[in-house]
Amino acid sequence: MGEAILGSEAVAAGVISRGRLRWNHRIIYPDVYVPRDAEITMAVKAHAAYLWARRRAVVTGRAAAALHGAKWVDDVEPVELLCSNNHRPFGIVTRRERYSPDEVMIVDGIRVATPARTAFDLGRHLHRGKAVAHLDALASATGIGPAEVLSLANRYAGARGTRALRTAADLMDAGAQSPKETWLRLLLIDAGYPRPTTQIPVFDDYSEPFAYLDMGWQDVMIAVEYDGDQHRKDRGRYVWDERRLRRLLRLGWLHVKVIAEDRPADVLARVRYAWTLRERESMAVKAPA
Repeated sequence: MGEAILGSEAVAAGVISRGRLRWNHRIIYPDVYVPRDAEITMAVKAHAAYLWARRRAVVTGRAAAALHGAKWVDDVEPVELLCSNNHRPFGIVTRRERYSPDEVMIVDGIRVATPARTAFDLGRHLHRGKAVAHLDALASATGIGPAEVLSLANRYAGARGTRALRTAADLMDAGAQSPKETWLRLLLIDAGYPRPTTQIPVFDDYSEPFAYLDMGWQDVMIAVEYDGDQHRKDRGRYVWDERRLRRLLRLGWLHVKVIAEDRPADVLARVRYAWTLRERESMAVKAPA
């Protein structure tokens, strides 16, 4: 986290000469430099943006989520700051918004929004799909739940985007393992299906879990899982997945596998077929002999 430096400050303190600063570093924001060979990760950008704001801002949004350990934050996204400086450079978003001291913590030496405040800002400023995906990842990394997020929605009831936040917070689920799983879960919910449970354990004959299903409905034994590229590129993983699927089918599960090339309508058609099969089975059991 110490890779970014405030150029004028470092030169004035005698830490580095202007020549070394010019030749060995590159500018990332006005007066903020990083070593020429440094990888520009979101963590580096967040630290640099904090220095640009003269340490008088709070890092929030996606950058804060990354600092809290959340996955799936793209390094190309802007750094979002709570501060009053509106003359922001490219790559930094500033917001003049209220916050309380209990919504700020120190992470790697910089002021960062707490997980609850981070979620509050994510849910208000991103479109629903992206907001829920980031909330899922933040929940997985920090254990935060809807209650903590909604407490801030009550604190700032008139804040912009609060209605969208409430919707996103209600949909967040720490069981999602990727943005595509979040997308798939929302697709099912929007189609009118009962909210699927995530990370459903399936047990062997010794009461040990041999599988955790991405999502589905345990009561009717229907599983829906997203099959990412790693499943096809890793031969060992592929073999394990095939054997796991056979065990699931022997136990009576209906399994809907979704891949990146599937269209939403095709996914929903296969899920609808699985539910139809279960309904027919239920009707057959209830029919008089």
